[in-house]
Amino acid sequence: MTATPDLPQRDFAAFLFDMDGTLLTSIKAAERVWGDWAAGHGLDVAAFLPTIHGKRTEETIRALELPGVDPVAEAARITLAEIEDVAGIEAIEGAAAFIAGLPAQRWAIVTSAPRALAEARIAAAGLPQPAVLVAAEDVERGKPAPDPFLLGARKLGVEPQDCLVFEDTLAGLRSAAAAGMASIVVTVTHAHPLETDVTAVLDYADLRAVTTADGLLRVQRRA
Repeated sequence: MTATPDLPQRDFAAFLFDMDGTLLTSIKAAERVWGDWAAGHGLDVAAFLPTIHGKRTEETIRALELPGVDPVAEAARITLAEIEDVAGIEAIEGAAAFIAGLPAQRWAIVTSAPRALAEARIAAAGLPQPAVLVAAEDVERGKPAPDPFLLGARKLGVEPQDCLVFEDTLAGLRSAAAAGMASIVVTVTHAHPLETDVTAVLDYADLRAVTTADGLLRVQRRA
């Protein structure tokens, strides 16, 4: 990864967070459910699993163009299975403390997961439910289209260019860029480097959120 070492040197009106791989890790649970599904449809499980992250379930299934498979119905079944299987879901290191330092109306979670699944995973990770949650069913076009992050900014009442996005996938980073937002990429769950020049952090252990005198947000490294 060719990432710049410095954090954004400006203040923001709001922070927008992806969920899976960014605030919490659900890789084990997700890959258990998806692995069983893929094996049942005769797919190469090892080759398929890396493709499931950062996109909506229905879009992932639709892209496979499997004969006789209804993407909407299959997505519903997978979502139910994922809601029931939250074993091993954990917050990314430092994430809870980082978001605890943010005013409630100044941050949102913008996820490709359905709302019920997102709420289940947030609870399983021991993180607070956000005041604003943009989920898969809230937008017509998911990431990498800009729609999810634009909706998050609108729900918080801030301009897109005044938002900082925390992401972990290329689809999410492209979504943020298309929305005109700056980004930080969280890399702790990455098995392979992403090809991006976005500032990279491992997790939140070395970060803190600061509210400025004029009510804006700044992200800094801990001393």
